[in-house]
Amino acid sequence: MHWFDLAIVLACLFVSAFFSASETALTASSRASMLRLEKQGSKQAGVVAYLLDARERMIGALLLGNNIANIGASALATGLFTAWFGEVGVLYATAVMTVLVVIFAEVLPKTVAINAPDRFSLIVARPMKFLVLLLSPLLNMIEVIIRGLLTLLRIPIGANQPILSPTERLRGAVELIHHEGGVEKSDRDMLGGLLDLKDLQVSDVMVHRTEMVMINADLPAEELVREVLATEYTRIPLWRDKPENIVGVLHAKDLLRAIRFADGDISKIDVGSIALPPWFVPDLRPLSEQLKAFRRRKTHFALVVDEYGEVEGMVTLEDILEEIVGDISDEHDIEVAGVRAQPDGSVVVDGSVPIRDLNRAMDWHLPDENATTIAGLVIHEARSIPDRGQSFTFHGFRFRVLRRERNRITALRIVPLPREAETPEKKPRAGTSF
Repeated sequence: MHWFDLAIVLACLFVSAFFSASETALTASSRASMLRLEKQGSKQAGVVAYLLDARERMIGALLLGNNIANIGASALATGLFTAWFGEVGVLYATAVMTVLVVIFAEVLPKTVAINAPDRFSLIVARPMKFLVLLLSPLLNMIEVIIRGLLTLLRIPIGANQPILSPTERLRGAVELIHHEGGVEKSDRDMLGGLLDLKDLQVSDVMVHRTEMVMINADLPAEELVREVLATEYTRIPLWRDKPENIVGVLHAKDLLRAIRFADGDISKIDVGSIALPPWFVPDLRPLSEQLKAFRRRKTHFALVVDEYGEVEGMVTLEDILEEIVGDISDEHDIEVAGVRAQPDGSVVVDGSVPIRDLNRAMDWHLPDENATTIAGLVIHEARSIPDRGQSFTFHGFRFRVLRRERNRITALRIVPLPREAETPEKKPRAGTSF
C-alpha cells in the first residue's frame, strides 16, 4: 500500500513539473512567432494563440493544477513519512518534499521550458486547452471572487497600459535580436529606418537650397545643354530672374529626346516647352506621406517650401529610400560621404552631414531632435556660431571646428570620449584644442 502511495506522490510531482514548464513556456512564448506559424498552417500555433488570448483563464488553470498537485503530493508524503518514522516524519516529509518540489517540480522544468518556450508551447498547447475547458466552471467562480475582492479594495481592473508604443516595442525587439547576434547591423538599420519614417519630416532629409544644382532658364540653348551635361543629376530645377523663382524641372531624358527631334540642332530647342512644372511640398510633411505622394504622382522629385512659400530645398524618392537602406550610389555619383575616419580614432565630418547619417555610419547615438546636420547640433549646443579652432564637449564626444565659411561650419573633428571621461554637465565645455 505504501508503494502505491509513493507512486501517487511521484505522479503528482510529474504533473506539477508539467504545469510549471507549461506556465513558463506559454507566458514566454512569442505572439509574433505563433501568428507566423499559424499562417503557415500550424494548428498547434493556433491553440497557443487561443491560450494567450485567454491569458487570465490559462494562468488560473496552471496555478490551480500546480497547487493541487503540490498539495496532494505533500499530503501523501507526510502520511508516508509519519507511518515510517512516527511524529518526526512530518519534519522529514517537509525537508524531502521541499527539495523534490523545488528541484524537480519547479526549477528543472522551468529551466527546460525557458530554453525553448515556443517549441515547448506547441507541445503542451492541446493538453492545456483541454484543461482550461475542463476547469472553466471552477475558473469562472474564482474569477468572480477575485474581481469582487479587487472591487472592494478599489483596485482598478484592466488599467495597466504598456509604457512603450507598439512601434517602440518593435524597435526594442529588433535591438535585442541584434544584440544577441540574430540580426546584422545593416538589417537593424534598415528596420529602424523603416520605423522612423512616420516620425521624420521632409525637412529632415531634403537637400538644402544652398547645395542644390540649378540652371538659369534664360541661358542660350547651347550653354544650357553644357550645364546639364556637366552635372551628374538627371533632374535639374530651372530658375528665371532669381534662383528662388523656380519655373520648371528639366529631365535629362526629355532634353535628349528634344535634341534628337531637332536633328541635333540645339539652337532649335525650347527648354521651357520640355521642362516639367515644379511640384512644391511643405517641409513639415511626414516622410511616410511624402513616400505615398511620390507613388501616387509617379514622380521622384519635389521642391520643398517653408511656411512662407519660399523654396527651402528639394527632396527625391532616393532621399527617402536612403533613410531605409542607407546611401545609394551609382557609377555617376561623386563618392563624397562627408565622413572620414582618422588613424587616431577621430572622425572628420563635413558640417552638412545629417546627424542620422553619421549615427548610421558610426553606430553613434547623437540626438537629432533639435538639429538636422552635425553643424546644426554644434550650434544648438554652443548657443552661438563657433570660431575656427574652438572645441566643445557634449553627449560623450568632443567637437572641434576645423573650418568655418562666413556663418557656416563646414568641417569638424569629432572624438568619442571614454565613458569614464564623460562629464555630467549639460552645457558644452569650450576650449581651443583637443
